[in-house]
Amino acid sequence: MILKSNGNGIASDVEFANSLLSQTKGLMFRKSISDDYALVFVMAKPRIISIHMLFVRFPIDVLFLDENKRIVKTAHLRPWTGLASSSEKIKYMIEIPEGSIAKHELVVGEHLVFDVP
Repeated sequence: MILKSNGNGIASDVEFANSLLSQTKGLMFRKSISDDYALVFVMAKPRIISIHMLFVRFPIDVLFLDENKRIVKTAHLRPWTGLASSSEKIKYMIEIPEGSIAKHELVVGEHLVFDVP
């Protein structure tokens, strides 16, 4: 489960992308994701990363987090053509359904709570 620091839930269906293969694949080739889904990318060490939407059929929101699980940047990406970069070193990236940033009032600087397996 991913929570805001105030305890409000963001996602209960959470998947982790820890390997290079799972991070490369991401959400490619899926038809959709549920409203309470999140794919958490866990970097081996903090680094600047870029994301593309090639072969992703639906729009998503993206959160870029530092080592302390604080949001440093957000993005809204369109299917197939969306691109984004973290612009600074991050430890986690979270892909969530489109509209989740607004729905959960997620802002830069906010601390998220989740356990990494």
